[in-house]
Amino acid sequence: MSEVGMLRPTIKGLMPRALDELAQLVAIPSVADEALVPHETLVRAAELTRDLFTEAGVPCELVPTPDGTDAVIGHLPGPDGAPTVLLYAHYDVQPPLDEAAWTTPPFELTERDGRLYGRGSADCKGNIVAHLTALRGLRTWSETTGRPIPVGIRVVVEGSEEQGTGGLEHHLLAHPDAYPADVVLVADAGNVAAGQPTLTVSLRGTADVEVELRTLAGPLHSGAYGGAAPDPVAALVALLATLRDADGVVTVDGLDTSGTWDGAPYDVATFRSDAAILFGVRVTGSGTVADALWARPALTITGIDVPSVANAVNAVQASARARLNLRVPPGMDPAAVQDLLVAHLERHVPWGAHATIVRDVPGSPFLARTDGPGFAALSDALAEAYGVERTVTSGQGGSIPLCNVLQQVNPGAEIVLMGCEEPASLIHAPNESVDPAEIEALALGEALFLLRLAG
Repeated sequence: MSEVGMLRPTIKGLMPRALDELAQLVAIPSVADEALVPHETLVRAAELTRDLFTEAGVPCELVPTPDGTDAVIGHLPGPDGAPTVLLYAHYDVQPPLDEAAWTTPPFELTERDGRLYGRGSADCKGNIVAHLTALRGLRTWSETTGRPIPVGIRVVVEGSEEQGTGGLEHHLLAHPDAYPADVVLVADAGNVAAGQPTLTVSLRGTADVEVELRTLAGPLHSGAYGGAAPDPVAALVALLATLRDADGVVTVDGLDTSGTWDGAPYDVATFRSDAAILFGVRVTGSGTVADALWARPALTITGIDVPSVANAVNAVQASARARLNLRVPPGMDPAAVQDLLVAHLERHVPWGAHATIVRDVPGSPFLARTDGPGFAALSDALAEAYGVERTVTSGQGGSIPLCNVLQQVNPGAEIVLMGCEEPASLIHAPNESVDPAEIEALALGEALFLLRLAG
């Protein structure tokens, strides 16, 4: 019997256990923020993750990281000379946000119309379960054939990815030789569509700033002073308006916005549906949707400090402030891009308003290698598992700083991103969900890859 002929029914038979374990993981509200969830809750999630991987055949332990969270770390050595694959995921989750917007309880895995709903069901506990199922499938293959698992396996599952506190990143940098690997599978991405295996090869970095404009020593009555007193809110609105043109294209002075994407396309109609853009509202930017999402800078105003409408009074305010999130594609230096943004803001401040600009630490973009044997083997394995002609590549607009750290400590490794998420998963939003078929196909593809990597 062929490898896939043996593994496919094996993985299918493991799915009831996989979904039971997903329910156990989702039931733990593992938000890495003690203001929201007691630290002991996060420890419970770490311990369960450790125990599940250990039972699946990779002995694991809890390793403290500098931000106070525990990473689940494990190693199963392979035969002499065999390549080693590092399997990454994270067990922490985003807060549920508006719980009233959830149709079912966020921390209770609930089936509805074939999908499984719950916080972390896709991001990233569904990916943990896919790793576990692949490992169990591989172990069954080994026991059935009497042959050893042909690769070494490392497990690294962190507990604070969603909070971005860098616990695992700092741990890896402090122990750069502790986790050698030839291929790193970062299971924290997903497919461009359900049923279409996708490897994410591009991540944008960040060059964020906060800008405050101050025009007065204090607020003034708008009836007595409005019209001549410079309104900092209006000044801020005018300044922010210089950052995009009428089509929504970023217009930061000196910033190149002409990049193009040569991987999988993103159909406009599909994007409109995925993003839930209201009828009659135009998609912004120029070029294709994929160009805008994965190959060009994107600037978003993520917050503004001005009086709310509910608290408005008839006054000219003294100051106004905004937070700007600037995403930077691979090939651009985020620090240099941040310099351009700051210079643009300073140059375009209206009316001589006093501007204070505070920079965040820039985050580097990431571009994966696509010319190595690991990438080719994984692409083939996923396509076979999903039953499609080929695996496609995509970018991701978000940032995963850990990828650059993993590359730094393993400079020769191939790092690829994948996962069970797809647009309908609504990660980070209310009613997050996962399609169990995505977990099953991903687990099968990963098991085939681990079996075949050594040749």
